[in-house]
Amino acid sequence: MYRLARSGGSPELLRRLAQRAEGWAGILDADGTVLQAVAGNARWPGHEAAGLAARAARELTARAAGSYSLDTDACAALLLPLDRTAGNHGPVLALVAPKPLPGGLSTLMADAVMPLALSWASESVERKRRRVDLAESRGREAVLHLLMTGQLSIAHQVAGALRPKLPDPVRVCVVECSGGQRDEVARICTDLSGGRTWIVRCPVYARHLILIVPAEKKAEPETERKDGPDGPDGPDGTEGAGAPEGTEAPEGGCALGLAVAGLVEDCVVGVSEEVRLPDTATAYQQAFHALAVARGLPGRHAEFGTAPEPALVVGAAGARWADALLAPLLSHLPRRSQDPGSQELSATVASWLAFSSHATQHLKIHRNTLAARLKLVGELLGLDLNRVSDQAAVDLALRIRATPALPRTGPGDAATPRDLDTVLRAPGVQDWAVQQLRLVDLAGPTAEETLRTWLRCEAQLGPAAAELGISVPGTRKRLTRLEAQLCRSLLQTPSARYDLWLAFRAVDLAAA
Repeated sequence: MYRLARSGGSPELLRRLAQRAEGWAGILDADGTVLQAVAGNARWPGHEAAGLAARAARELTARAAGSYSLDTDACAALLLPLDRTAGNHGPVLALVAPKPLPGGLSTLMADAVMPLALSWASESVERKRRRVDLAESRGREAVLHLLMTGQLSIAHQVAGALRPKLPDPVRVCVVECSGGQRDEVARICTDLSGGRTWIVRCPVYARHLILIVPAEKKAEPETERKDGPDGPDGPDGTEGAGAPEGTEAPEGGCALGLAVAGLVEDCVVGVSEEVRLPDTATAYQQAFHALAVARGLPGRHAEFGTAPEPALVVGAAGARWADALLAPLLSHLPRRSQDPGSQELSATVASWLAFSSHATQHLKIHRNTLAARLKLVGELLGLDLNRVSDQAAVDLALRIRATPALPRTGPGDAATPRDLDTVLRAPGVQDWAVQQLRLVDLAGPTAEETLRTWLRCEAQLGPAAAELGISVPGTRKRLTRLEAQLCRSLLQTPSARYDLWLAFRAVDLAAA
């Protein structure tokens, strides 16, 4: 029995008992709820056996007995508590077998109680640990979602129950691991950073870790409260005491990314620019674009190249255009209390623009729910969200709205632009577009044609390949090469397709 407990735990012990009894074996709680069960014979009516065992468990609890048996015409239920110190409220081993009962069944059952109790206790501790880990993982994921949607104060409140505290300013690293390595890489990142890095398992991509890293190492003021020996600070209050012995905790996201890529084989790391904490969403997209470049580099590490954010160059006129475009969405009132409101719809469309169909995993909603919300958003805005042009417009408007410092008024320009084209004709946007497309001109004679065709075909590989006159794999290879040359992700979301569409449109308007 102890050998079975070591090799297979409680399921294997219950299976042996069920086979010996040619019946049903299970573990129930005091009120008769089945916690785990095994049927030894496929022909045995398991639901009837479970019902009989549940009835016997309730009677055992009511009588406060040390053991119990319940007979029917066809079978018998034998019960023994697994923990006699629990006041008859602990788990109970139940065995239901057809009559006549096999010889020695009661003795076998008594012999199994001790190893089964030890296995069940060990497995219960492991289940609780997994629940705690899951709760912490979901808590960190919630904090990341709040940061992505600009709800900074709530993010700080939720993060207050976890460690470490959210840094500011930050760099965001996206680490792509091999299958099954994510937990180990997370542990290595924690050790390397001395526990100062906020680590989130990406809810969208199963191989990705998202690291929110302090942009630079700062000494804590002496008056600041220390976390104690178990926290990010050591027992002497020295920051970074959690780093591996004999090593220094890397300063900033670049050093940490290099260290992770160097230590973990097949690990790829993309690092963002230094940003303030409210701009975490922008930093994540930068790190994701850098990851696309890092995949093709020998060192498997890349930093995001300097590129202005289009929301910062549209000026006051662009800010007023964004406010006017999003007004029907932001002022939407749901007809029923269970329908999504404006904030939930805004978060849904922002997630979909960033992650496409993976938004269902990000938001934890069904794909039909996502489709229904996007249809409503399209109706409210008067746009066709199946078109890249309208997607780019909404994406730019949401990014402008997420830049609260952008002025809404300017000298002599009180009128709100009628459409996106008016915004794209602004001198600042024109300069941004030229800078965005500079690398496209250097990428070869087919680069611009490939990108324009792909965007004109709504970023669909099949139609783009047909229009280009090449195969779908050939089109994918062209775009993959362009990812490395442009230092931007194109095929995987978050994608640079919206910035490229805006840049091409701005250049076309200037040439018209």
